[in-house]
Amino acid sequence: MTISVIIPTYNEAATIGPLVTQLLTCGGTDLCEVLVIDANSPDGTADMARQAGGVVRQSPRKGRAAQMNYGASLATGEVLYFVHADVVIHSDFVADITEAVREGYEAGCYRFRFASDKPMLRFNSYGTRFPGIMSRGGDQTLFITRALFDRLGGFDERYVIMEDFEIIIRIRRVARFWIVPKDVYVSARKYETNSWLRVQLANLTAFSLFFLKVSPPRIARTYKAMLSYR
Repeated sequence: MTISVIIPTYNEAATIGPLVTQLLTCGGTDLCEVLVIDANSPDGTADMARQAGGVVRQSPRKGRAAQMNYGASLATGEVLYFVHADVVIHSDFVADITEAVREGYEAGCYRFRFASDKPMLRFNSYGTRFPGIMSRGGDQTLFITRALFDRLGGFDERYVIMEDFEIIIRIRRVARFWIVPKDVYVSARKYETNSWLRVQLANLTAFSLFFLKVSPPRIARTYKAMLSYR
């Protein structure tokens, strides 16, 4: 079973090189390619990804959903594995994904831990063991068979944020979804720039607006207005 890794990027020069290196080192012969789909980052992300061995393409549209869909259109693997640029993946990802698909799970994700010792973030990480939709998200990475991805029509590009939750809801309506009982490590930079409570309030607000079917642009504007970025 062959796997294509797709990483959407914008200004991720600090993390993309080590991630691509780790993926290529652990991927073995079943890894078709590591596709880095950039959005014309001015910080040298594309150069760092190429130096590490990634296949870099510039997306016609900026935004994670659009970039991931574009990457999927270029991918050659039987399974697509979507990974954020600031994640440290599990070294067993090929074996784990292959086993899950062979057992009938057409999509799934990993649990996660934050790369931080802050106690409250351990609480957030623990929640990713459970199947509820509010415990999901792209930081946990997402694998999906090419056949199912095409059947669903990919990510909904209207969503600037929440695109991962939206597609997981659609996946669960038609297929079995597996949470791999192992962890990937994700950046805590959002929490380092903002307080834990501030991020939780922003997340809860975004979820509330999402389930109230508020327009995706408004969800994104509201979420970004509640947080500071660096």
